[in-house]
Amino acid sequence: MEKRCYIAGAGEFVEKVTPEDSDYIIAADGGYTSLISRGIMPDIVIGDFDSLGDVPDHPNIIQSPVEKDDTDMMLAVRHGLKKGCRTFIINGGLGGRLDQTLANIQILAYLAKNDAFGTLIGHDISITAIKDGDLELSSDAMRGNTISIFGHENKAEGVTLKGMKYPLDNVTITNIYPIGVSNEFTDKTATISVSNGILIIMWYNT
Repeated sequence: MEKRCYIAGAGEFVEKVTPEDSDYIIAADGGYTSLISRGIMPDIVIGDFDSLGDVPDHPNIIQSPVEKDDTDMMLAVRHGLKKGCRTFIINGGLGGRLDQTLANIQILAYLAKNDAFGTLIGHDISITAIKDGDLELSSDAMRGNTISIFGHENKAEGVTLKGMKYPLDNVTITNIYPIGVSNEFTDKTATISVSNGILIIMWYNT
C-alpha cells in the first residue's frame, strides 16, 4: 500500500486534521512545535531552523543552510517523494505570510507535475492541484459552499466542471483570467477535470 506523507509547517495548524498511524510524518522547521505540543512525534525534522531558533532534540534531522533555493516546505516535499510517497497532506502551510502561502500553492503544482497529489489544509479552506486528470469532491455538507478553479500555466485545456452552479464543458482557461473564481457546489458530488494542464482548486469548508 502506498504510504501517505503528512507534513506539518509553521503556519496555522488545524487541530482536527492529524496524521494517521501509517503516515510518514515530516516536521518542516516550526511545524515541529505544532506536532510535539500535541503529542505527535514526527519521523524526521527538516529545515534551516530559523523559525525554531535551535536544532530540535530529535534522532532524525536534516538541517539546511538558511540561504538556499528551496523553502523548508519544498525540502520536506522532496524528501517525501524520495521516500516513495505520492499523497501529501500539508497542515500548517496556510495562514502565515502571503509569499509563503503562494510558494506552498506552487508546491502543489510541483507535486501534480511529479505524478503526486497534495492538499493544503486550512481552518476553513482546502487547496489542491491536478494535472491532466480529474478530481471528484463528494460531501452533503459542500452544497452551497464556494469553490474556485484557477489555471496554473499559460493554458489549461479541456476543463470541465460538473455539479456546480456555473458548469464548464471542455473549455480552455489561462493563468491571467480568473474565470473560475467563486463557483458554488450544487450537488453532493462535484467533478473537475482537465485534459492538458494544471489546475489549482480551492474550496471553503463551513
